[in-house]
Amino acid sequence: MKTDVLVIGGGPAGLSAALAAKKLGAKVLIVDENPKPGGQLIKQTHKFFGSKKHWCGVRGIDIASLLLNLVNEHTRPDIPTPSRSQGRAKQVGKAEIWLNASAVGIYNENNKKVVGVVKDEEFIRVETRGIIVSAGAQENMLNFENNDLPGVYGAGAVQTLVNVYGVPPGEKVLMIGSGNIGLIVSYQLMQAGIQVVGIVEAMPKIGGYLVHSAKVRRLGIPIWTSHTIKEALGTNEVKGAVIAELDSKWNEIPGTDKKIDCDVLCLAVGLTPSTELLQQAGCKMQYISELGGYVAWHNEYMQTSIPEIYVAGDISGVEEAVAAILEGRIAGASCAKEITGTKLFDAEEIIHQTLQELAEFRNGPFGEKASIGKKKLLNGSLL
Repeated sequence: MKTDVLVIGGGPAGLSAALAAKKLGAKVLIVDENPKPGGQLIKQTHKFFGSKKHWCGVRGIDIASLLLNLVNEHTRPDIPTPSRSQGRAKQVGKAEIWLNASAVGIYNENNKKVVGVVKDEEFIRVETRGIIVSAGAQENMLNFENNDLPGVYGAGAVQTLVNVYGVPPGEKVLMIGSGNIGLIVSYQLMQAGIQVVGIVEAMPKIGGYLVHSAKVRRLGIPIWTSHTIKEALGTNEVKGAVIAELDSKWNEIPGTDKKIDCDVLCLAVGLTPSTELLQQAGCKMQYISELGGYVAWHNEYMQTSIPEIYVAGDISGVEEAVAAILEGRIAGASCAKEITGTKLFDAEEIIHQTLQELAEFRNGPFGEKASIGKKKLLNGSLL
């Protein structure tokens, strides 16, 4: 099979990238390993906050539906429309989505990019002129005694069970981590009638935004800062947990062990970009702690050290969903512009305006860490 642009990952970044490339006339194929597109958005029942142009007041699940619907339309109303007519893209392209499909390798073949995709137990060779990798990130785990017991989950898994499938993971949940994910998932669990017995945070203060921590506080959920999970209790499944207090040097304080009655341990301790495919393809990598670990080097247009490969979303640095959508738009427009071999005014304006939006977003309260990380990336050495 042949396509102009292959988007790997159908989350917020991937859908946004596909829409931008499609608007500029490219034939787009989206490959996603899940049974439903939308990525993290389909788990997010809470409303976004910020500016109206970034879907303030709209729930993540609704944003996923909006983006997906636009993929199947002939217009893209949320992408800036050029104020001049010259140099416009010829015709809106087409987009196709393969679900339950995994990209397993990126290869060079006679100076062409070929991606191996496994779908329905079949290996499919996809020849493409441009690749946008938006495969997201994977959850971090912690090392503690009995951490392999049934009942130990990542926060994303718990969100999927509860918000997507309506399946409770248990009755009493101990949340590990008070970042935004830990706070949001705790609130969503309580909304679903599942008790959150407490939140454990190793830092001396809560890591998430005040708006989320305030909602959790109002529900009466205790938050133990300067504490860590020490042990999961149980033989065949989680029956409880032991937590302990930490001193200023992150050492356990003897005699502070506390037993917690719970049947679920939910780990919300950060994400690591899923860069395996980019490393296999030969992209130059760089370790940036502010972005979540190793990421592929990329410029402001989301282009990696391999000109045909672009990145967007958490795989390029763990950030908010709004940033992922904006990065996806930049990557999609940049990739389509390079494929045409001509200077399209539409592409130039989309890229310019979206870069401005992204800079404004990162100058706000939610983007400082990522902004530092992106500057380090551009100024650092390649591996």
